[in-house]
Amino acid sequence: MIRKTIGTIPTVPNLKTLKQIHALMIINGFETSNVLFLRKLVLTTSTSLVGPTATPTVTNYAHQLFAQIPQPDTFMFNTMIRGSSQSPDPLRAVSLYAQMHYRSLKPDSYTFPFVLKACTKLIWVNTGSAVHGLAVRFGFCSNTFVRNALLVFHAKCGDLKVATSIFDDSCKGDVVAWSSLIAGYAKRGDLKVARKLFDEMPERDLVSWNVMITGYAKQGEMESARMLFDEAPVKDVVSWNAVIAGYVVCRLNRQALELFDEMSRVGGVYPDEVTLLSLLSACAELGDLENGRKVHAEIMEISMGKVNTLLGNALVDMYAKCGNIEEAIHVFWSIRDKDVISWNTVIVGLAFHGHGEESLGLFKEMLRTKICPNDITFVGVLAACSHAGKVDEGYRYFDLMRSEYKIEPNIRHCGCMVDMLGRAGLLNKAAEFIDSMKIEPNAIVWRTLLGASKVHGDVEFAKVANERLLRMRKDHSGDYVLMSNLYASRGEWDGVEKVRKLMDDSGVTKNRGSSFVEACT
Repeated sequence: MIRKTIGTIPTVPNLKTLKQIHALMIINGFETSNVLFLRKLVLTTSTSLVGPTATPTVTNYAHQLFAQIPQPDTFMFNTMIRGSSQSPDPLRAVSLYAQMHYRSLKPDSYTFPFVLKACTKLIWVNTGSAVHGLAVRFGFCSNTFVRNALLVFHAKCGDLKVATSIFDDSCKGDVVAWSSLIAGYAKRGDLKVARKLFDEMPERDLVSWNVMITGYAKQGEMESARMLFDEAPVKDVVSWNAVIAGYVVCRLNRQALELFDEMSRVGGVYPDEVTLLSLLSACAELGDLENGRKVHAEIMEISMGKVNTLLGNALVDMYAKCGNIEEAIHVFWSIRDKDVISWNTVIVGLAFHGHGEESLGLFKEMLRTKICPNDITFVGVLAACSHAGKVDEGYRYFDLMRSEYKIEPNIRHCGCMVDMLGRAGLLNKAAEFIDSMKIEPNAIVWRTLLGASKVHGDVEFAKVANERLLRMRKDHSGDYVLMSNLYASRGEWDGVEKVRKLMDDSGVTKNRGSSFVEACT
């Protein structure tokens, strides 16, 4: 019975099935008496180290089983190294490789590619270089798989000169070698060399096209990225994602949405999580609620109504930035596994839209759930105190941030404190706070004080803030306008004239105003 059970272990089993079979082996005395059955179980378990089944529990179980084999051979080590190198914990692959040497087992041509893959993922340059040395010593550098693994390692995190030297005449017909070298130069920002290699390729595959498109997009060269994208004979979701994400990073958000529309019309390629995250970011920056809702509908269709944490956070951010706080909160509560980013996004979103009480209420709920706040959380909390006029509470949270959570205030926290004091009309305390700051106040801090001085009609503090701003930069028309408006509101026309003359002397002109309004339906 046990022999039949072992022989029919599924190719990609679940952990429960594996443990049941293991228990059956122990009960029937096969675990220690028949190494072949244990070996079969280890080989099967190692397949679970790759892909969505590769949880820490599965990884630990696979290595526990492997440790029970008295004398694992090179094949067994290779199997485990291969699974570990492709798992979320590639460090185990390097550890297993070290164990091979400790046991005086000679690595073969199957060992090196996966150890090098692990070193590449870990960005362990010294270890990878040492592995390279042993590959040379054992005479495996002429092996196609070892050579390509070495090329990928040096191209991605090692020495590009070494990668180029590996790329000899024997590689000229290998499209994987070409793509790896191109990717190395593109990743290091040397697009000129990458493009030269790309143009010299005797045959290009989809990977090589995507490498160049992504390289241009990451460097912000969107015209070149789009030109290559349009020329590519075949496109997959990676191709579309590279250009869409590139547009978003370059703040060409409208072009990103237009390209997605084109992707939808062409058909045959479907958006994935990367696509949707880029689109949500574009909608958030544009304040484009209509397209944001369309992306939300796309997410719900793809995920069958279950939104994961990453997409859920992006949706909350999008709705908050588009001004639809109700929908942002609705999505927030629908996220099953909320992380600190989930809480931060809704707390900050509520705070900056003037919902201070609600923002602080969520912060207290966050603490009750034992989620540890970070520096961004306190930006939202202090902004909420500012909008709600809770000065004493703001001071308490500012002290709590430092004393309990050991978070040193940054310029954003300080800006929120100045804004809070300024809104409350406590301009003396705002100025004192600025003087007590351990970090140099930036233009935003002084502009906040200037704005508060204008609101409360205090010319003296406004003069101090304006003077500091003009020392930093003299070409920001808004600073002059605020000061001019303050003088005008008090009927001090000589002051207005002085500010306008200062603008003219500095060559500063006031930009024309414009507005964009979208109705929420």
